Amino acid sequence: MNRLLSAFKSLFLAELLLGLRLTFLQMTQPKITLYYPEERTPKSPRFRGVHALRRYPNGEERCIACKLCEAVCPALAITIESEQRDDGTRRTTRYEIDMFKCIYCGFCEEACPVDSIVETGMLDFHFETRGENIYTKQQLLANGDRYENLIARDRALDAPYR
Repeated sequence: MNRLLSAFKSLFLAELLLGLRLTFLQMTQPKITLYYPEERTPKSPRFRGVHALRRYPNGEERCIACKLCEAVCPALAITIESEQRDDGTRRTTRYEIDMFKCIYCGFCEEACPVDSIVETGMLDFHFETRGENIYTKQQLLANGDRYENLIARDRALDAPYR
């Protein structure tokens, strides 16, 4: 009996007809294509994209060089050097993130006691030459200045869940 059924399926190409049926059913469904740069999918406020260093409202950088983000980073992507200032506070002299190593886990953001390092909702960044993958302190501060409104909005949306 099984041989007869197998021969029947082979002779009349049953699997092929089932596949074609599925194809034609999908062709009649509405399309959900997004035209990427013009149309974007909605992202969660918790999306982790490009990094940024934030400043206080008076313009001073928030990072106190505690090096918790460097210690907690599982990929060892963060490098921090610091020195003590004249007023006794400690600030970073070098803050670098190797974006090739970064796995966007968000541990650096969670470990920071002063909300200095954050991962923004921006996902549009690329590198064209060697060395651009290492974000320096100046680039991270510039990202923070550029995206501060978006960061504040995402923090406000996520606040009930923290």
